Amino acid sequence: MSRDLRMREAQSAEGLAPGSAALLLPEPSDVGVETGGRPIRSQWRFVLRRFLRHRVALIAALFLIGFAVFAVVWPHVSSNGVNPPITRALSAHAREGPSWSHPFGTDQLGRDQFARVLDATKKSLVIGFGAAALSTLVGVIVGGLAGYYRGWIDALLMRFTDLLLVLPTLAVLLIIATNPNPSFFGLFDLPPATEVGGMILVLAVLGWMPMARIVRGEVLSLREREYVDAARAAGASGPRIILRHLLPNAIGVIIVFATLEVGLAILEEATLSFLGAGIQLPDVSLGNMITTAEDTVGTHLAYLIYFPGLVLFLLVLTVNFIGDGLRDALDPKSIR
Repeated sequence: MSRDLRMREAQSAEGLAPGSAALLLPEPSDVGVETGGRPIRSQWRFVLRRFLRHRVALIAALFLIGFAVFAVVWPHVSSNGVNPPITRALSAHAREGPSWSHPFGTDQLGRDQFARVLDATKKSLVIGFGAAALSTLVGVIVGGLAGYYRGWIDALLMRFTDLLLVLPTLAVLLIIATNPNPSFFGLFDLPPATEVGGMILVLAVLGWMPMARIVRGEVLSLREREYVDAARAAGASGPRIILRHLLPNAIGVIIVFATLEVGLAILEEATLSFLGAGIQLPDVSLGNMITTAEDTVGTHLAYLIYFPGLVLFLLVLTVNFIGDGLRDALDPKSIR
């Protein structure tokens, strides 16, 4: 099947206008076959090659990976700790501006801001990717079941999803995050939002609904394809069809949206910590670093708020650039 014909079929099934983009993995015929019909390059190698040609996304990915590796390695090679004991020698370096020994300067207690920002960055990345992975898992399960089975299952799952979507997200997150002893309906205890694991759970609780709706829409369009009918005729069960046939063909949309969820989770964690409901001192996060330095704006200590804010901005920006590159790489109609 040619690429144009496949795209028109997808657009027709999804209710898209001709010429609009759909995120689909290319057929093996799009990347070439050798004698005997065996693909020369896999579909994923084709996608990777297209992503590597997206210069902005490639630079963003290299920056994010490099920064993450640097944040992990730095504490093992530097003598500047995140929360060193407050001594007279340490206090002698308080309020020093950026220098070779302290690239981001020192705070009012003499602690190295560079080490603290790197530690906060590690937490932000773990929380961002962890929350995105968990919310994606829940969203894919809910959306896949609703889209394939339809009927009362679809109605029940989607009405519950709609109910959560209309809630004021930030207010609900604050209520959940400020619970000092969270539990799962009293059955077992959960980690509080002041810990990384608890923050991941808090963000995932109200982060899976958009993914569920997107996956449902993709599955609704894919379930009417001929290969799904053939699988049903062969006796494949519903869960097997969802896992082996539907979700692999919707993986492009899932990956792109999951990438964007990472940036959103990083911002939400920073917001909760800024409001005092997230990671608490003496543990550091980009949000609570900005909070503790908010009164330095307009003074010679303004670097205490500028550097955490700049790193937060760059983290979210690079993740969004990576998502943009993945979208183009997974879109056969994108020309790059």
